[in-house]
Amino acid sequence: MGWCQYGSMEELPRIDSNPSYRGLAPKGDVKRLWRITCFVVDRKHRRQGVASVALKGALEAIRKKGGGLVEAYPIVRWGAYREYLGTISMFKREGFKIVAPFGESNVVMRKEI
Repeated sequence: MGWCQYGSMEELPRIDSNPSYRGLAPKGDVKRLWRITCFVVDRKHRRQGVASVALKGALEAIRKKGGGLVEAYPIVRWGAYREYLGTISMFKREGFKIVAPFGESNVVMRKEI
């Protein structure tokens, strides 16, 4: 039905080279930075909460691995280029806060676990 990609900063470093991200990178003492970068849901199961379940599973897996700062890059509006990054409302329900705009169609959100 669907899945969610997450990993440590070392496992998912590509975002660091994005010029829009360089000024948004976490400052100070971050014990561990995790990233949630992608959701894929089968077309027949979209808009039924599958991505939300996958997000909860990723957060639980991160918690079991010692936690840290979790970062995500959801879309601001449907029809945006990167719809597979999740929605702001889905991340807000899990306690994420918006940190800053990220490009034209996304935001950076973070949560400490």
